[in-house]
Order: sequence, then C-alpha cells, then structure tokens
Amino acid sequence: MLIELHIKNLALIKKADIYFKEGLSVLSGETGAGKSILIDSINLALGAKANKDIIRTGENEGFVELIFTLDEKRKEKLRAMDISFEDDMLILTRKISTSRSVCRINDETVTLNKLREITDTLIDIHGQHEHQSLLSAGNNLVLLDSFCQAELTKLKKELSNDYGELKKINQRIQEGIDERLRKREIDILDFEINEIKDANIKVNEEEELEQVFKKGKNISKINDVLVELLSELENESIGSNIREVSDIASLDDSLNIVVSNLNTIEDLISETVHYINRYLDSLEYNEREYDRVIERLDTIRHIKSKYSNDYNKIQELLKEKEKRLNFLKDFGEEVVILRKSAGKLEESILEKCNDISIIRKNVAITLTERIKEELEDLNFLGVEFEIRFTKKDKISRDGYDAVDFLISTNPGQPLKPLQMVASGGELSRIMLALKTVFASSDDIKTLIFDEIDTGISGKTAVKVGEKLKNISKGRQVLCISHLPQIAVMADQNLFISKSTDGKTTQTNIDLLDKEGKIKEIARLIGGNGLTQGVLETAREMVQEADSRR
Repeated sequence: MLIELHIKNLALIKKADIYFKEGLSVLSGETGAGKSILIDSINLALGAKANKDIIRTGENEGFVELIFTLDEKRKEKLRAMDISFEDDMLILTRKISTSRSVCRINDETVTLNKLREITDTLIDIHGQHEHQSLLSAGNNLVLLDSFCQAELTKLKKELSNDYGELKKINQRIQEGIDERLRKREIDILDFEINEIKDANIKVNEEEELEQVFKKGKNISKINDVLVELLSELENESIGSNIREVSDIASLDDSLNIVVSNLNTIEDLISETVHYINRYLDSLEYNEREYDRVIERLDTIRHIKSKYSNDYNKIQELLKEKEKRLNFLKDFGEEVVILRKSAGKLEESILEKCNDISIIRKNVAITLTERIKEELEDLNFLGVEFEIRFTKKDKISRDGYDAVDFLISTNPGQPLKPLQMVASGGELSRIMLALKTVFASSDDIKTLIFDEIDTGISGKTAVKVGEKLKNISKGRQVLCISHLPQIAVMADQNLFISKSTDGKTTQTNIDLLDKEGKIKEIARLIGGNGLTQGVLETAREMVQEADSRR
C-alpha cells in the first residue's frame, strides 16, 4: 500500500509531503491548481518517461519519492525479482535534472527497466494506459481462472505436473537424438568417469598428505633446530648441580624439594634427548617419496577443483555420470520407453486441457453477465461485453485457451479489446466495473482513478462513488474528482489549491478535517459562493454517506 508521497520542485509544487491511508482517498480542488501533477509524479516514480519541462521554473532538478508497505504476496514477488527490502517497506525515488534522470529502489540506483519491472505488482493507475493490469491481454486468463472453482485449480495443478514431466521426457529424447552430440557427450563422460576412478581419492587423504608435504618441505629446518637443541641439552651440567645442591640439602631439609625437582628435570631432559635422537635417526629425506606426495596432491586438487571440494559429492557425481553414460549408450532401447511415456502424457494433457476449457467457458457466461450489469450500472447503456476464446498453437501449463476481453460501449459499434478504448474517463469507468467484479481475486492493493468522473453526473456519479467506496475495502483507492457525489464517499479528502506571492506560484495540498470536507463538498456543489443552504446540503450529504459506511 502507498503510504507516503514526497514531491519537490515539480511543475507548480515546491514541496509536498502527502500521507495516505487505507480506504478511499479523494483529491479535489480548483481547476488548474495542479491535481494532475500528483498522478504525473506517481507515474514518474514508477518509471514513466521524464520531460525536463516538468521541473519547477527556476530550479535545477525535481524529485519524487513513493513509500510502500509490503504484504507477503508483494514480498514474494520482489524476492523473485531479486529486489531487496527492509522492515516490510519499499522506497522508490526518481530525481530529474535538465541532463539526466536517476532512479533508486531502497536507495540503490537502478535502471528504468528494473524500476518498471516491479510497478505492476504495486499499483494500478486508471485513466491512462500505464500500469493497468486489467488492460494486459495476458492477465485476462488469470482473472478468469480466479473466478473458477477449486475443481479448476486441481485440474490446472495436475496439468502443470504432466506438462513439466512431458517437457523433461522430450528434453531427454532430444538430447539423445543428435548422434554427433551424443557421441561427444559419451566421450566426455568416459573421460571424466575414468579420471575420477583413476584418482581413487580416499577420505581425508589430502589432509594427511599435506602433513607429509610440510614435513618434507621443511626437513632441513627441522633437522637443524633439533640438532642444536640436542647439543644444548647434552651439554647441560645439571648432574653436577644436583650433587652440589644435595650436599647442602643435608644442612637444610627445606632444600630437599629443590633436589627432587632437579631430579625430575634431569629425567625429563634425558627422555627428551632420547626421543630427539630416535626422531633424528628416522628423519631422512626421500626425494622420490617427496615428489610422489607432490604429484598425488596435484591430482587430488585437480579433481576437487574440477568436480567438488567435498569427497561425498564427488562420489555422488560419479554415480550420476555413470547413470547418464549408461542411458546414452543404451539410448535406442531407452527412447522407445520414453516416447511411449510421452504419448500417454500427451493424451492426458489434451484431456485435461479440454476439461479446463469447458469449465472456463461455463464460468465466462456468468462472468460476462456480471460485468455487463456493472457497466450498465455505470450508465453504459446498450453496452456489449464478450469474453472471447481462441485456441493457442501450443499447449502450455495453463492449457490451450487464449482469452480476450472485448467491449462495445455504443450500439452498432464493433467489439474491441479493452486497450483500444480511447476515452480516459470511459476507460476509468470500465476499469471500475471490472475491479468491482474482480475485487475478491485482484491482489493489487493500490488503485488510482484519474479521470473517472469525466462526462458523468447525477445518479451515475452516485453509483461511481459507491463502487469506489466498495472496492476500497481492504485496499487503497486514490481518486481525482470534481464531483461531490464521489468526494463525499472518501475516508480521506485532500484539497489541492494554488497560491502566489506575486512573483511565484505554487500548488498546495492539504488534508481536510470533517469541517473542511463539508466546505469542499459545498464548493463542489455550488462553486465558490458558499451560502448557508449549500453548506447545509453538503453537511447532509456527508452525514448520509457516513451512515452508509
């Protein structure tokens, strides 16, 4: 959900900090005050093309920042896109100067393409043909399926499993069909299997050989140090010292402990000298053995660097390669079995595709009527709506159906895809009708309606306000409107105005309290002439709207 919008030096806005909440937020204000710049600013932050003319006169750069809170679905999608975030927040910023544009996601500079990649998961903007998930032909099938029952979900899961298995089998068959590639892979596998087997690496062998290598490499140093130590120990005259202390110990019994300790030291030195002599006798340099250790270590390190540092993984890899080699050598027999399995899967897949298509077409009949009812409720009299099915050339995990949503808003006009509807206001109301029907299955949490009240009034405006309020439950809807019937339904009203000091002009955005809302509703009803009667009418409208919540 969008919780904050910060704008600096864009068009007439010098600085604006807007804090949104869940529910319906309506932006209204005087003509020319700069309501559209809010939508333009959001679009810029979402990756729209930047025009340097949007920078406020007299300034060198403009800035916009959007802050979103993330639910689990959004977090999963962002992780899949390798987008990092902290504290369940996502911050999109865009800085525009006369020479360049800089985009950031959570303070990390990104390309425009990367920025645009995530926008469809966060927000839908209706009134322009940008960021509209319902205008994507590829999304029509997803929306239709969201309306189907659990039976379809189960069938689609089974179809996806069969499709994945068939893909694996066909890949295995294809891998063996190219004789040249098959022979080449056999040669490589033969070589690698023999290389691993010939190396015959043992558990912990490398560590043990490294100890031998270190000893061989430093044998001269070891010998020199021990010979010098031996000389020092053998030349110590500790024996005569012990005799001298023993003589004086007879004069003072407290010195007996010194004699005892010296005897212990003499024994330890004697044992140490004996051990060093034996070690030096065994210490001999065998150049051939040393070279063999080096060669063996080279072999082990080559195998580990090529295949794996882990002994167990090397053994697993060896088994996999042997299995693959046997498959390639016995490919003729194997391919018969694989093709038989593929044939059965293809039959199963086609049967499931047929069943899925039947379910979809039955649901489409009900869905079409629901959408037409919503459109007629929004004053699209004589509207025609059709969910058209075509069969794709290739089956996918979703089946073989391609689905288009077609509409004709005027009697006698041909049905056209939604994205070909020209009028921004008309398109906004169509999107509102669709959003109303798909409210429970559409997971976009922030919706923006820019030109939704174009060309409507009276009862239609009341209906639009009610529907906007209904679809805002559990999500966030932002709407720019000039109509009191829509503004009165808002949970949050923002007033856009323009002020000047005689030298510069700037746009101001103010959050209205309840009295401010009543005055703005009155202004929308009667213009700037706020009579007591108009204010009373506005108050009654607000009270009535509050009672319907």
